[in-house]
Amino acid sequence: MAQKTQNAPLKQIAANKKAGRDYEITERFECGVELRGTEVKSIRAGKVNIADAFARVEKGQLFLYGTDIQPWETAGSWFQHETRRPRRLLAHKREILKMELKTSQRGYALPLLRLYWRSGKVKAELGLGRGKTFRDRRYDLKERAEMREARREVVRFNKGRG
Repeated sequence: MAQKTQNAPLKQIAANKKAGRDYEITERFECGVELRGTEVKSIRAGKVNIADAFARVEKGQLFLYGTDIQPWETAGSWFQHETRRPRRLLAHKREILKMELKTSQRGYALPLLRLYWRSGKVKAELGLGRGKTFRDRRYDLKERAEMREARREVVRFNKGRG
C-alpha cells in the first residue's frame, strides 16, 4: 500500500455500501484521485455519488469510472467539468500491475469502497473483490440474523441476573 502520513486524520466523503454486499473483498488499495478544481469544490459541497463506481486498468494506468460529481453552481460554463467522466487514479506501478494481474482472472473486480480526505487531498479506497452469488448473499443474511438473535438472548439473560 502507499506510504501513509503519520496518523493523518481521515474525513470520509462518501462510502459505497453496496460493494460490501455485492463483493467479497480480499484486498484494499489506497489511491490518489486526479481532479479538476471545480470537482474538488463540488466534493467539498458534498455533491458526489459513488454507488456504481469501479476502477479498471488500461494501458498501464488506473482509471475510475461511474463516479458522479455534480457541477459546481457558481463556476462559469467554460470551467465546468463532465459529471461522469473517467478520472485517473494515482498509485504505485507495482500496485497497478498487481491489480491488473488479479482483475484479469475471471470474477475479480475493483469496486470503489469509499472516498475520503487525507492531508487535504482526496483519496480513494479500492477493494479487490470477487462477485458474490445469490447463495452467498443469502448465507450472509442468515448469519447476521443468527448473530443478532444470539446478542438479544445474551442481553435478555443478563437483564434477569442484575
